[in-house]
Amino acid sequence: MKGSEVRRGYRRVDAVLKVTGRARYGSDFDGGTSPAHACLVTSRIARGRISRFEETPVRALPGVLEILSFKNLGGRIKPGQTFPTGGYMGSSVAPLDSTTIWYAGQIIAVVIANTFEEARAAARQLKVEYIEEPPTASFAVGHEGVDFEGQTEKGPAVGDAIGAHTAAPVKIDARYATPTQHHNSMELFTTTCAWKDGKLTVWESSQNVYGYQYGLADQLGIPPADVRIVSPYLGGAFGGRSFLSQTTAVIALGAKMIGRPVRLEASRADGFTIATYRAETRHRVRLAASREGRLQALIHEGWEVSSRRDTYKVAGVDVSTRLYACPNVASSVTVCAADRATPGFMRAPAEVPYLFALESAMDELAVALDMDPIELRRINDTQVEPIEGRPYTSRALMQCFDVGAERFGWNRRNPTPGSMREQDWRIGFGCASSLYPTFMAPAAARITLWADGAAQVQTAAHEMGQGVRTVVAITAAEGLGIPLDQVRVEVGDSSLPPGPVAGGSNSTASVCNAVAKGCQDIRERIIAAAVAAAEGPLKGMIAREIRFIAGYLVCAAGREPLRTAIARLGRGALESYAENSPHGTPAGGVAGMYKGQPAFTGGTFLKDRIQCAFGAQFVEVRVHERTGEIRVPRLVGAFAAGRIVSPLTARSQLMGGQIWGMSAALHEATQMDAHHARYVNTDLAGYLVPVAADIGQIESIFVPEEDSLVNDLGIKGVGELGNVGLNAAIANAVFHATGLRIRELPIRIEHLLERLS
Repeated sequence: MKGSEVRRGYRRVDAVLKVTGRARYGSDFDGGTSPAHACLVTSRIARGRISRFEETPVRALPGVLEILSFKNLGGRIKPGQTFPTGGYMGSSVAPLDSTTIWYAGQIIAVVIANTFEEARAAARQLKVEYIEEPPTASFAVGHEGVDFEGQTEKGPAVGDAIGAHTAAPVKIDARYATPTQHHNSMELFTTTCAWKDGKLTVWESSQNVYGYQYGLADQLGIPPADVRIVSPYLGGAFGGRSFLSQTTAVIALGAKMIGRPVRLEASRADGFTIATYRAETRHRVRLAASREGRLQALIHEGWEVSSRRDTYKVAGVDVSTRLYACPNVASSVTVCAADRATPGFMRAPAEVPYLFALESAMDELAVALDMDPIELRRINDTQVEPIEGRPYTSRALMQCFDVGAERFGWNRRNPTPGSMREQDWRIGFGCASSLYPTFMAPAAARITLWADGAAQVQTAAHEMGQGVRTVVAITAAEGLGIPLDQVRVEVGDSSLPPGPVAGGSNSTASVCNAVAKGCQDIRERIIAAAVAAAEGPLKGMIAREIRFIAGYLVCAAGREPLRTAIARLGRGALESYAENSPHGTPAGGVAGMYKGQPAFTGGTFLKDRIQCAFGAQFVEVRVHERTGEIRVPRLVGAFAAGRIVSPLTARSQLMGGQIWGMSAALHEATQMDAHHARYVNTDLAGYLVPVAADIGQIESIFVPEEDSLVNDLGIKGVGELGNVGLNAAIANAVFHATGLRIRELPIRIEHLLERLS
């Protein structure tokens, strides 16, 4: 099937399991026997140390089995390296290692009891006192002329951007801000650990079971072969389960100490600090253009918050500087340390905050030029990225704008801000570009074809709602020529062939290419054996086309039982173990895959080319001129992402991304107590997310695209594409409706009410 084709009619293969409650998530496992229950005790301060820890009375409470703290676990768990530095961890702070407090919400003790209620009651009785130091909650303001103090790194650059900006006839200089955000997936963070015969099994929702296996083994000082991670389904992840958290090793040791499985189901509030999050960012974007709209300069400076212990950055200037043609580019990223937990991946980590700034700035430039914002993007479209001159493998950005604009009705837009009204509502149309790099990583899969025509595919990929079982089953069914319902897929277990971390929208491309290789190997072996056994013209007839239907090998030469065809090879079934190493994989990348260290390649990393999926976001907003209420009746997105393996699940991903983009623009923000460096809205009552009543009409359109270079199957990722740029499109629509430019997210009523006439 060519990349430009879009399939129809395939169902989600695990739909029945999910809607009937038979799909098993992390919280559905009990370790094989009745487990003990754990409850976390976390720090009330953000910086300092524990001065008093009184546990003796708590140990005497009913049902209490053990209390884990620095007193009995200090020095027993290795801190480990963080994921961005080649390790597995979300933080390098060793759990329960000492009295030092690095951030509010840091785990300082774990109470284990017979029941959850007993563990929780005992945890609340634990007496802890601190010596507190003044914390830094967020960006530390520097001296005059410097935005924020921190460690600055130069980003992509070419030409003389400052000089070109100064000399250009039309220019803008604007600052933007995005807030702290947390994943808040439906499924809470749950870990169940059990030991048997010296081997550890962990049931925990994970986007990287091999990484968890090797990281946990390193922390505990045991062989990786003695650790198994089981995670068949995830109830949402979005990057929050990419890294091994510090809770897993603690629960594993607790289970070993009491000789019984231990289960932790952390609270929603604890999820704000025991896992990663998206840190707040600040941006200064300077654009300059000729009067005809051609970019002359692009300067993007970003500031990000990280923890005091670890330096984590998303550095989105890598993509923001390559989206449009521009001869003069400069960029930098400054990372500022705060007394906070270490940030991490959150769906479209770099692109969501950085393209909010760029795409808002492009809209401002279009206003300054008195030009349609789509036309400005068309003038600066390019098939070659501007920094090093590498060609895009394919780039259908303007095709997406054309398709999306027609479907949306962009031609009905009156360009004058505030001119479109209906009774008390001001109507605004906004648009923005969407881009996500096409990443891949080495992956492996085991494919077995049985004599009755059924097949099994095993790979340690991850099912977190995106439909990996479905795309794998489709690939195997088409690769083997068998019906979809004859394919069984196993994922989410470190005992299976390794797959990459389910992040960076790489899973479908990475895993399906490995599955396709295994299927091709099986087909070739059957064909070769059949051709060798045939005589005369039958050889050519067999080689041209074969399918496996209802237990038969079917070709132009006729039908024969598949059992006979496989027996010809001296087997009762055929098995293929396939590895796929994508273009640009570094030396040792495949070996690293077996240690849970995915070697991502593609995107902007390649020396000879650049590969990305593109899209165009369109939004209609309505702003009530008396109350400032913002409604979003329509979202239209047009996306080009190469070969769409499963339109059903891909469209679901894109729609979910569009909803999340709207949420980022209007709802989501984690509020910080600046004095104490503590989050204050750590629940779904205070952390706002959209509900059904907030969502109007959504369209997610596939723009046909064929890319023969990106990988053998022509697949690009869609998981994170749908939410990139949507926040900017909404901000741009709010400006069009009101004439008010809001540069800080989320946009709330209070930003508009006092300024509306």
